[in-house]
Amino acid sequence: MTPFDAKLDRIVARAEELQALLAGGATGEGFARASKELSELEPVVARIGELRGAEQAVAEAEAMLADPEMRELAEPELRALQERLPALQHEIRVALLPRDEADERSAILEIRPAAGGDEAALFAAQLFAIYQRYAEARGWRFEILDYSDTELGGLKEGIAEITGRGVFARLKFESGVHRVQRVPATESQGRIHTSTVTVAVLPEAEEVDVQVNEGDLRIDVYRASGAGGQHVNKTESAVRITHLPTGIVVAMQEEKSQHKNRAKAMKILRARLYEQQRASLHATRAADRRAQVGTGDRSERIRTYNFPQGRVSDHRINLTLYKIDRVMQGDLDEFIDALTAEDQAARLAAQE
Repeated sequence: MTPFDAKLDRIVARAEELQALLAGGATGEGFARASKELSELEPVVARIGELRGAEQAVAEAEAMLADPEMRELAEPELRALQERLPALQHEIRVALLPRDEADERSAILEIRPAAGGDEAALFAAQLFAIYQRYAEARGWRFEILDYSDTELGGLKEGIAEITGRGVFARLKFESGVHRVQRVPATESQGRIHTSTVTVAVLPEAEEVDVQVNEGDLRIDVYRASGAGGQHVNKTESAVRITHLPTGIVVAMQEEKSQHKNRAKAMKILRARLYEQQRASLHATRAADRRAQVGTGDRSERIRTYNFPQGRVSDHRINLTLYKIDRVMQGDLDEFIDALTAEDQAARLAAQE
């Protein structure tokens, strides 16, 4: 028996042990823990059952080869089964990879223009709309927490809460510098300009995840001013929260209500603090939130949107798709699926 097979047998045995425990009348916290562990194991156990069934079928088909009358039937079945076995084994290995506890969470999306002035702000607004369309297509709730626009219709800063199951798992690879290459509408000479926008995707934090001491906060209240959202008004409803130990600052003026602005600002602050905690716990992740999006310099980029050539290129996995119109409508799955597969392959390789 291989170490892999022995590991699978232990998983099946553990699932049976949990089933017996639950059937035996476990209650309270013990019941909750056992139920949670079993629910996580059940999809893997089902795949193990498929694998064991396929292995048994292979053995039966190989036995049939010895019978000249059955060989013709057995050979194609055996080939199909032998092709299926590695795929099943791979699916199980992926399912057994350590899970990022934040993967099932909702997320906070933050988008800001970086290099490129008005053109960067215009593309930032378009990127914000891309993620809104993507969220709507997947049935997620997309709530704008803050949206500060420019006179030309660009975006100074956009923050949204995307609520749904597995949002962070799907969007976490979108964090970084996005570069756009195109001829701006204001360019009379037809020259291509290069601009950049930073995107940060943070797992949403619950109050139990991050304990925020009120004594660590400086809260300033002021009047909203300038172009800054559809609800800007002249009362002192805008809120700026500074977390003194980390220096993180969150300002919110989207709502007319000071109370609502404070609640939204605290939600963003908790997400940023939670991501900072995760970064310190996982050395492979960015050391802090700033490293996630870089400086916004044109040379730092994860993805390029080249309008003259109609292509979108993800530089981390060397994937280029000539479907920029569809991407601009929120069709991101091909990139996200490829990035997820690359991440899984890298983690599987690290275990070998």
